[in-house]
Amino acid sequence: MQIINEPFRVKASMVYMMTNNEVMNQIITFYRDMNGLLTFVGSYPTYDRGTGTKEVSTATTNDGIDPLTSQGALTLSRDGRWLLAVNAGNHSISSFIITDTGVPVLADVKPSGGAQPNTVDVFGNLVYVANVGNEANNFSSNITAFRIDNNGRLTQIPGSTHSLSTFNAQPAQVLFTRDGRKLLVSEFTSNYLSVFRVNEDGKVTEPIVNDSYGQGPLGAYFVSPEILLVTEAKSNALSSYSMSDNGSLHVISGSVPNGYQTACWVVATRDKRFAYITNTLSGTISAYQITPNGELSVVGHITSTPPGTAPGLPMDVRVSKDGRHFYTLNGNQGTVSVFSIQDDGSLVRLQVAAWTNLSYLGSQGLAIL
Repeated sequence: MQIINEPFRVKASMVYMMTNNEVMNQIITFYRDMNGLLTFVGSYPTYDRGTGTKEVSTATTNDGIDPLTSQGALTLSRDGRWLLAVNAGNHSISSFIITDTGVPVLADVKPSGGAQPNTVDVFGNLVYVANVGNEANNFSSNITAFRIDNNGRLTQIPGSTHSLSTFNAQPAQVLFTRDGRKLLVSEFTSNYLSVFRVNEDGKVTEPIVNDSYGQGPLGAYFVSPEILLVTEAKSNALSSYSMSDNGSLHVISGSVPNGYQTACWVVATRDKRFAYITNTLSGTISAYQITPNGELSVVGHITSTPPGTAPGLPMDVRVSKDGRHFYTLNGNQGTVSVFSIQDDGSLVRLQVAAWTNLSYLGSQGLAIL
């Protein structure tokens, strides 16, 4: 057998955020150096509109911060080929191909299958987007599936639109399990965690509807195939669950508080030992220790921006693929705070990176290449 050696191309390390601008939504791109520090590269339009500072629902305060009330408004495919963004202002999703230089090139814009999409995820070539709905359609919340081809073009799967547990459930995150066989939707207003089984044709079965332990489930993250973390914005806490093969969730640690307000976004370290959540209205990030069986305990806190400077209200979160750095988007500034992750799970603040000299409200979504 002849072995052909092909050049292995390593893409640049990047961080992406989304403006959610109501005139033209844009992807803001930063280069990430070997020390985790960010340098602004450019802005790239999605060719559709966000909501600006307008909330997607009447269930949340119209304060210009976290207008989409979601985790996963901007999502990279697991292989780093595609970047997907929601355009809640005009009910569409945009797909980008990521070049070797890390620059996103627009590939497609398609209707989202509903109104006000606020979260999207991709596994392989299967894409699912969740739609909040709006007043015109009585806030009909749903999920809809697409296939994405090698050129980044999107094709909606006929008959894939599926309602959530109630007509106004307000999805906060749509998230594939690690093997792609199931799909989780956190429902912010109904306080449910719905788990769908994904069929080979890309459609989903009727969900297993699980009660959230606390109120206002928002961000979710699979630490492992069986262990799930969920933030609770109204309970100001983080819960952990084990997942059965049928999609049933069982509480491990229920509503572990950290003493701050509005626990909204969550991510875990690559070694699965720690999780970080943003307490948005308190301007802080809390670190939780995770035991091998998923039990949680609070181990520390840090402000998103340095003391004595303008407070940043942290939202979306990501950890770099090498596990060395943690990033969060400050929704009241449009800036990204950069931290190094220490062996004990504590964070050391390194930078607050900006793409504009003016504070920018309404931004949402964060992704790391």
